[in-house]
Amino acid sequence: MTEIEIVKKFSFDIRKNILDMSLNAAASSSHLGGGLSIVEIISVLYCKFLNLTKDPKDPNRNRFVLSKGHGVLPYYAALYLKGYLQKEDLQLFEKTNGKLFGHPIMNRDLGIEFSTGSLGMGISIAVGLSMSFKKRKKDNKVFVLIGDGECNEGSVWEAAMSSVHHNLNNLTIIVDHNGFQQTGSNNEINKVISLKNKWQSFGLEVIELDGHNITDLINAFEKKFEKPKLILANTVKGKGFSFSENNNDWHHKILTKTNYDQAIKELNSNYGI
Repeated sequence: MTEIEIVKKFSFDIRKNILDMSLNAAASSSHLGGGLSIVEIISVLYCKFLNLTKDPKDPNRNRFVLSKGHGVLPYYAALYLKGYLQKEDLQLFEKTNGKLFGHPIMNRDLGIEFSTGSLGMGISIAVGLSMSFKKRKKDNKVFVLIGDGECNEGSVWEAAMSSVHHNLNNLTIIVDHNGFQQTGSNNEINKVISLKNKWQSFGLEVIELDGHNITDLINAFEKKFEKPKLILANTVKGKGFSFSENNNDWHHKILTKTNYDQAIKELNSNYGI
């Protein structure tokens, strides 16, 4: 298989596991929409850029921080596909005696690097990590994924300023720009005229792209700059299924068996390898 085909297959498998976890979660909402928007981003990182080995605590690994902690579904699916989690772990998502919660709880034996979910905090963790690697003259890279709604948090902009001030060219920030947050569209809640211009004004190198285009994502992650990099990934919330795409009800909505059966048909039709 080519590199692109490997990532596409990984993305297919992530979506399938997302559906299984959401259905098994029963009465618990599983943040389906915001998970589906970042599938290709997660897939590219885990297939190519995180430098992972069989040891989830390998000191040479690159670090990934899921700052938008509610987007855990593809994160857990990727950890399963890389061998750090078992199928049973996914089946016990958000259940008693399970290891996987609705937001990441740090467990490095399972590949879960940090506890996140308080929006705006993950990017600060990533800046601190990047500074640490720089000071210790380590080559590790840091990738942090944040939401566009999360950019309403002032701590995001403090971290952005710090990243440029300290010349953290080992840091890549990815913004999941799907246009929605928990209670509505970004434009309705706290409109930002241009996120691209906003990030550029802080001095970061900004690449805007289609967050579902695997080739574009790979090319963007491979680019090297002397400054921290911001990838503004234009995505579709609920990507992959007709009932969930750009439908903000699926930020929290519970997946039924009827929804699941429809989604499986669409998955095989649209993404089948």
